[in-house]
Amino acid sequence: MPGTVAPSNPLLEAVKDVDMDSGRFKYVLIKIWDPHHKNQHKYIVRGYSRAAFHADVFEEVEPGLEGLGLECHCTGGGRVLHEPDKKSIHVYGYSQGFGLADHSIFTSVSRVLAWPITQ
Repeated sequence: MPGTVAPSNPLLEAVKDVDMDSGRFKYVLIKIWDPHHKNQHKYIVRGYSRAAFHADVFEEVEPGLEGLGLECHCTGGGRVLHEPDKKSIHVYGYSQGFGLADHSIFTSVSRVLAWPITQ
């Protein structure tokens, strides 16, 4: 299942599944894995309103992941309308640079917020 790791891997578990701002912004879906256990991976969602491009989000996150000893690959991107006051998330669109993220994986990973997610 996306966003979960079995068996347990402390390196992967140390990384939050979701980190995103409020409002309307670009997001990326990133696959991360431990290079010593390549069959263990998970997907994470990152999205920041300060990023003009999807690549800006990935370039901000990538060094931190590599610093933890993880490898990563951006699988795609899209846009999000995140309204915490309404407890709602709407995901749509795609990244011209990375392509369309699998919004169903976004939805699965972002379920940790326990809010309705529409596509």
